[in-house]
Amino acid sequence: QVQLVEDGGGVVQSGGSLTLSCVASRYWSKFYSLAWFRQAPGREREGVAALDSIGLTTFADSAKGRFTISQDNVKYRLNLEMNNLKNEDTAMYFCALRDFSGGGNYLDATTYKYWGPGTQVTVSS
Repeated sequence: QVQLVEDGGGVVQSGGSLTLSCVASRYWSKFYSLAWFRQAPGREREGVAALDSIGLTTFADSAKGRFTISQDNVKYRLNLEMNNLKNEDTAMYFCALRDFSGGGNYLDATTYKYWGPGTQVTVSS
């Protein structure tokens, strides 16, 4: 089992920035996909950004141009840098891992096997 733990959430003003991190308990596999999802109250979980072991990155339209996803292989850490935050970015953010790369559907939550407990991001006006 791989355990994921998110960090970095908090309260930020509209237009501000925040960086989320997700640390894995151990190395997972040679081929993988890592992603960030979010869920606001009363809404379905939605994919935000993803990357995989073959170098592909994917962003939701709402995240393009504002969010950056990156990985620190030495520390098994996944980062999400969020800039120009908007009120609608308020949500619980989760990192997720699946032990394969490619195959599309990078932002489909049903394809991910491991999940962190989440970290809350609140954007205030």
